[in-house]
Amino acid sequence: MKKSAAGTGPVIIKKYANRRLYNTETSSYITLDHLAAMTREGRDFKVVDAKTEEDITHNVLTQIIMEEEQRGQTMLPVNFLRQLIALYGDSMQAMVPGYLEASMESFRRNQQQFKSAVEGAFANSPFAEMAKRNMEIFEAATQAFKPGATPGAPGAAAAPTAAPAASEGDDVAALKAELARLQDKIEKLAK
Repeated sequence: MKKSAAGTGPVIIKKYANRRLYNTETSSYITLDHLAAMTREGRDFKVVDAKTEEDITHNVLTQIIMEEEQRGQTMLPVNFLRQLIALYGDSMQAMVPGYLEASMESFRRNQQQFKSAVEGAFANSPFAEMAKRNMEIFEAATQAFKPGATPGAPGAAAAPTAAPAASEGDDVAALKAELARLQDKIEKLAK
């Protein structure tokens, strides 16, 4: 998240003792939802305590994640959270942040490679439109990992439509064959 307005560095957000957040760029009070939207847009910001000027960005981002998880947008499995907690105080703790950042970046790259592989595999085939809709659904499901993505934006998932049932058996067999071919491609890309 390096994008900032007019290249002037991160937007400074001041957090006051009454827990209110003040955006110094827009000279207005904002909410955690606004900060979450800025994050999704790729806007760089820094949250500072209004009194001490201490950088509290990490704490506020963690708070946003907690609120998203409480709203039912769970993305962090319980086992992962337990493993993460267990690493606090461990000799490997210092390596975890870098590992997690590299893993998320790898996920983003793999997501793009998967998208390209699927689009290429189905190009000029009778399943091209179905593949396109499936990719839109996949993109919507992984939207949280895409900087700048917002719900309802172009490329948002379209509601899938039912395929004609006339040659359903043939379609299923063809889809299975295509899926096997795609799995082989993905395995080759991963190596």
